[in-house]
Amino acid sequence: MKTLENKTAFVTGGTRGMGEAIVRRFASEGANVVFTYANSAEKAEKIVAEIEAQGVKALAIHADASEAGRLESALGQANAKFGKIDILVNNAAVAIPGTIDQASLQAEGYNKMIDVNIRAVAEAVRTVIKFMPDGGRIINIGSVGGNRIGGPGMADYVATKAAVSAYSRGLAWDLGPRNITVNAILPGATDTDMMPKEEEIRQAYTNAIPLKRLGKVEEIAALANFLAGPESSYITGSSIVIDGGISA
Repeated sequence: MKTLENKTAFVTGGTRGMGEAIVRRFASEGANVVFTYANSAEKAEKIVAEIEAQGVKALAIHADASEAGRLESALGQANAKFGKIDILVNNAAVAIPGTIDQASLQAEGYNKMIDVNIRAVAEAVRTVIKFMPDGGRIINIGSVGGNRIGGPGMADYVATKAAVSAYSRGLAWDLGPRNITVNAILPGATDTDMMPKEEEIRQAYTNAIPLKRLGKVEEIAALANFLAGPESSYITGSSIVIDGGISA
């Protein structure tokens, strides 16, 4: 039996990078998958078609996590279609670097990061617990940056990601009586389209990592799959680092 058979998963930001890898991994393990996207409707439709070809159901919903109420509506649609949501992955995030003295960052980037990286996570959790059976799983994608700052210009971003870890710990207490586990995944430098393309910068990241390579989105998805499955039933309130050893 596949590890997520007969489960319904909801993943925010599911058309690229880690989110797409998680969507595809969950589907391969038998889950019906609902995912949101802010752009790329064509890409979303392609992913749905490829997933449903595996014999499970999929639904893509346009919902920009920066807009209040959009995830609440999307989760309602998902519940209406599937009757429950067993697994929630809060993956959608934005990173807008800039030093603290840059007024433009404060006016725009800071507010957007707060909206997407923190407020939207809270909105999704407060909504999903109305539809989630006891024994469900909530997985929040944070960042190793919440524990380790690699340089200037990231203070606001890493503050939001540190909040994700703290929020996950608090939720573990609140939802423990319902046997709903809540954990955070803290990826390090991972090979996604958010990683700079310049070879010199990529090499600098690689040189700082003990394993001397960037992480793969499939590795993040494998950890998410474990936390969503039955073998992780006694893990909650944890922030699990997956960074090739850079935090060591």
